[in-house]
Order: sequence, then C-alpha cells, then structure tokens
Amino acid sequence: MDEEDPSCPLKRCGVFIPQATERSAKPERTVVVCGIPDGLLSEDIMADILMINFQKRKHNGGDVENIDYPISTKGVAYITFEDKQVAENVLRKGKLILEDKRLHKVFFLKVLPYGGNVFTCVTCILNLSSFEERCNLEDLVQELEGNLPSLSFGPLHTTGQITVQGPFPAIKILQNKLVLILKHSFLERPFKRKERVPDNRSRMKPRNHGLPFKSGAGAAENPSEEGLTIAPDTDIYYYMKKFKNKLYQKSLEKCGVTSYESVDGEVTTIYLCNSSAKSDCCQLELAKNIVEGLLTELHCFLRKGKLFQKGLTRTEKQNHEQACEVVNNQLPNVLIIPYQTHIDIIGSSSDIYEFAQQVNKMVGSFQKELWR
Repeated sequence: MDEEDPSCPLKRCGVFIPQATERSAKPERTVVVCGIPDGLLSEDIMADILMINFQKRKHNGGDVENIDYPISTKGVAYITFEDKQVAENVLRKGKLILEDKRLHKVFFLKVLPYGGNVFTCVTCILNLSSFEERCNLEDLVQELEGNLPSLSFGPLHTTGQITVQGPFPAIKILQNKLVLILKHSFLERPFKRKERVPDNRSRMKPRNHGLPFKSGAGAAENPSEEGLTIAPDTDIYYYMKKFKNKLYQKSLEKCGVTSYESVDGEVTTIYLCNSSAKSDCCQLELAKNIVEGLLTELHCFLRKGKLFQKGLTRTEKQNHEQACEVVNNQLPNVLIIPYQTHIDIIGSSSDIYEFAQQVNKMVGSFQKELWR
C-alpha cells in the first residue's frame, strides 16, 4: 500500500512501516537512481518522466513495475522492473540521460544496485571555492566524475558549490581525494583546531532522547595543533554517540586524542586532535582507524524508517510522540530523532520494523479511545 495514498490508514495516523522490508523481497529487480532534479516539476510529473525514460530500449530499460518517488532523500528514487534481466541491463549501463520536453535541459542520472540499506545513497553539498585560484573548477568536477563514476554531480554554481549524490563510501573517497588535492597543491595546510561548530539541525529535538552532542573536553585548548578528519553519515554518527559513546571516548583517551564534530546535513565531519604534546601522528592514525572500524560496523547493520506526522493535529502528534517513547522503552536499541514533519527511527532492520508496528498499533488504540 502506498503511504502517499490518501486512503491509506498508515498515512492518516502518521505511521510508516519501512518500505525496505517490502523492497527486500525483490532487490534483484530494484535499482537506486540518483541525480534527479529536485523542485523543477511536480512530483507526479517527475515520476512520469522517470517511468518513460526507464522504459526506453536505448537505456536498456523495459517494463517498470513500480517507481518509489519521492523518498526522504531528495533527488533519489527506487525503480522496480518487472523483469530481473532489465534491472541488470540498466545497472550495467550505469548512467542514464533523463530527457523530456517538459525539462529545460537533459540531466545525467546514476543507477546503483539496491542493497536494502538506507544509507545506500546520501546527498552532500561541496564548496570548491578553495580550489578556484589554482585550477578550473569545471575541469576539476569533470576529473572527479571520471574517477568516481558511482557519484552524481549536479550543476556547478558560480559560488563554487555543487551538489553530489551517491553511495556513502564513494562520498568518503571523494572527500579524501579533495583533501589530498589541497595538500599537494599547498592550497591549505592540515586543519587547525578551532572552536566547535554547533549542530545546525535546527529542526531536531535531541534533548528528549539523550543524544550526547557535546564533544570531548579540551577540544579548543591548543589552536595550533593539527589533526585528522573522518566523515561518517550523520545518522550513523548520532547512533554511535548514543549507544557507543563510552567505547568511542575510551578509544580516543587511550590514544591521547580528543575530538569535535561539525554536522552538515547528511554528512558529519569528526575532527581528531592530539590532546597533549606527547601525542604523535601515529596515535592519531590509530584513533582514526579505531573510529572508522566502529562506524563501518554500524554502517553494515543499521537501517532507517520514518514515522510521518505531516497533516496530523497537535493531539495526534502528541499521541504519536507518546507512543514512540513507550515503544522505545521496549526497544531501547532504536534511536528516534524527531523533526517537524516526521520522526526518523534508526536501528537494526528487525527492530525498526517492530518499532513501527507497535507504534502503529498504539496510535490506533489512542484513536479508538478518542471515539468512545
């Protein structure tokens, strides 16, 4: 049942059972599409354009069973074909030109295999203005596109900003490449420790759910000290800080390293710094390897679902949030992050499915009591 269907009871009560469960039954026929232009046309028209393009033979396409668009990640869609072979053919092509008379120009889409992981595709905004004095930015973007074919690069703005979408591991490789380019070009020295940038996710309400956002003490005591960076998915970072914070902090302390973080949408940058003059680069590298190992472990099993609240009354939202708190006591390994229009639930696939089921049941019971 489509959560966008007005007749869907899950939509009315604001509960969404993660679609990854439905798609996981047919992953061999489903692909992830990145780079869809956002905001140009209505969602229905864009879904129609996607349908037409993915049925074209010149794109190795065929009959489409379902298009899941839009989803929570902007510019991304799930396309499920009727035939497994068609999905494989589209994946082999890798890139697809999105064209239609209703679009003012053609757009290049990236096609990736569906792996059932909510973190399959992320979106970030790069600021390449630091490179402008030493190289042509368009040439730089073209080179990055050639080296990282799994990423989709949007149009380059005059400010030097560009939107990039694709698998999180590829985003991480991109970041490392840019850091190396900066170092080799002497455009920028390794980062200097500075005052921690506060979390800019203004819509989030972490105080109700115990998310420890504060970084380690002493992060700005010695501004001359250099360090290393790690760039995990923001949701994975929050989960680590909620459930693995003691291990995280203990590992840093053992290596003589402290940290602070900067959240920028779907990607968070963790800055690792030597906490004393006795620390050296080897300890920094060790701390980085330990933290990356912890993040990779979480990346492999975490999934995310959404509980939608858009269109609910204040009372319905309160019932919804109350149900989440009750269910969270029963399933404590699920991280819940509330926004104005929905609540993200992050945990293992089985936990978030059970979480959504129980919240749905509890909200239903609230509604029955209301009508008595």
